[in-house]
Amino acid sequence: MDTEKMIPNNPTAERAVLSSALSDPDAMENVSMFLLPEHFFQSAHRLIFAVMLDLYRRRLPVDLVMVQDGLDAQGHLDNVGGPAYLTGLLADFTTSLYAEHYARLVQRDALLRTVIKKGGTLAELGYNGSNLEIDAILAAVQKTVSDLGVNGADEAVVSFIGELMTGELQHIETVGKERTGIPTGYSMLDKLLGGLQVSDLVILAARTGIGKSTVALNFCYNSALKVGARSLFISLEMSKRQVLQKLLALTSMIDSNRIRSGAVHEDEWADLLAAAQHLAPLPIAIADPPMVNMHVISYVARRHARIHGLDILVVDYMQLIQGSGNADTGNRQQEISYISRSLKALARELNIVVIAISQLSRAVEARGDKRPMLSDLRESGQIEQDADEVIFLYREDYYLPDTDRQNILDLILAKFRHGGTGTCSVYFRKECGKLRDLEITRTEMDY
Repeated sequence: MDTEKMIPNNPTAERAVLSSALSDPDAMENVSMFLLPEHFFQSAHRLIFAVMLDLYRRRLPVDLVMVQDGLDAQGHLDNVGGPAYLTGLLADFTTSLYAEHYARLVQRDALLRTVIKKGGTLAELGYNGSNLEIDAILAAVQKTVSDLGVNGADEAVVSFIGELMTGELQHIETVGKERTGIPTGYSMLDKLLGGLQVSDLVILAARTGIGKSTVALNFCYNSALKVGARSLFISLEMSKRQVLQKLLALTSMIDSNRIRSGAVHEDEWADLLAAAQHLAPLPIAIADPPMVNMHVISYVARRHARIHGLDILVVDYMQLIQGSGNADTGNRQQEISYISRSLKALARELNIVVIAISQLSRAVEARGDKRPMLSDLRESGQIEQDADEVIFLYREDYYLPDTDRQNILDLILAKFRHGGTGTCSVYFRKECGKLRDLEITRTEMDY
């Protein structure tokens, strides 16, 4: 048996990473955060990526000419197969959409090779450590395992609190003078939350037809209008046109069904055109990618953040997202857990607010009291754990047409990692999707 074939490595994935990095600056930006030259199994690939990484860190173009010159200057050009091999990598390029996924495969195989190596060290210790004391054996084992640097822990930055204190005091002083978060535009909700906080994962959840997408769009619109917050609305259910029509409806106050069907009254066109002119300069972007997995969402968000800046990312909605991109595990709960963790990680990485719209389970419909609870979050309790805020939407007139609470939408803050919970109520004009504050708002700090 060929021993080399038993060593974990994936030359196809390595070539795909190099090809993407050589062709797309976004790909290099994404993989540079965790991938190192020593992660590559092929020596030629290690040399090529080392030059790429050096160019990227010096903010120089990572292209065919610069990489070739860099390798030549180091005397390694022939060692990697010459210009022909680099040209071949460039010719391999099809898409950089999965560059991060392939880079993770390369990183994983590197870790597995390290495990094999360290396993040999442990085995040798087991055979030859009979003359050592127990404490010495345990210390050697712990050092060997810690040297693995699992999941990039070796790259983490450790700081003493004294080093952080000055910056933190300045931060506290700054937020005391300025707004503490991005406003939603609804006074009581902003009072409860202190505004939407960057690095937070916000779950906006309700049953079908309550108005989840509409509420999220109102958040984006209000925050853009008030403080210029930059939003990206990734729609997995609606097309760009449908999302834009909702924005036009809530801005013009024209029935969204008539906008969608083109049945706008002649005397409403002035309002519609005024709404269009009003919306056009706002920093709100819409994406409706044909593929709906986390790799695509992360790629689109990172690219948009790099090019245009980003404050709020809305994903509509979670249950339409495919999982890890691996073979079907048959366990949707695990997939949703992976998605919620990934969205939280993305919020922290990009320092943005991530609003993830989520469906509630049918258990709501089986109860007499239809007000949602945390246990109603569909398919995974992991969503509740990962979320910094969980906001439920509830409309009494949805279930009780004769109620005296017509056109009232309750925003139920059922979880708030940084403070108390509560409920605020807003006026909801269903036909156009417009929300506004009520004169009297109810709070329930112990909800």
